Amino acid sequence: MRIVVLNGEPDAASAFHAYLCALAGRLNAVGHAVTRLDLAKLELNGCTGCWNCWTRTPGECCKRDDSATVCRAVLNSDLVLLASPIVMGFTTALLKRALDQMIPLVHPYFVVEGGELHHRARYAHSPRMALLLSPDAGTDTEDIEITTTIWARTARNLKSRLAFTAVADGSAEEMADEIALAA
Repeated sequence: MRIVVLNGEPDAASAFHAYLCALAGRLNAVGHAVTRLDLAKLELNGCTGCWNCWTRTPGECCKRDDSATVCRAVLNSDLVLLASPIVMGFTTALLKRALDQMIPLVHPYFVVEGGELHHRARYAHSPRMALLLSPDAGTDTEDIEITTTIWARTARNLKSRLAFTAVADGSAEEMADEIALAA
């Protein structure tokens, strides 16, 4: 399976960053093709709502940053692992900014799905998504539930589904094995 890890951890010296490195290594070792994108190292300028990715440069952000790298990696994967510490009750701004840069992956046109209005798919393939969280000391179950709900809705808007939410509380090897089973 092709797995993309979008690492929303801003601190490359953190325990969670090391955990994600070990996780990717284990997934590779058991036969998965893993691409880890450390979002803190990428230039992602953030969406300004110009909508040029829908009109002037369909399917591609008109800004010349690393958003095309993120979008290509997402499109070429079977599973996108959204990995982030919980900061003040939610995922990091880095992960949210990467998500905002994925708007070119859908059409500006709408369809009704399940009684709701959603963008039409631009591409035939949409990878599944999963959420891997590293809670801080103040994180409670409600924070994780709210975060899961928001990311599940986000996945739906990107023509995907959130396959699971996991908390990085065991070893990276155990988590890799669980991801391989769940995906």
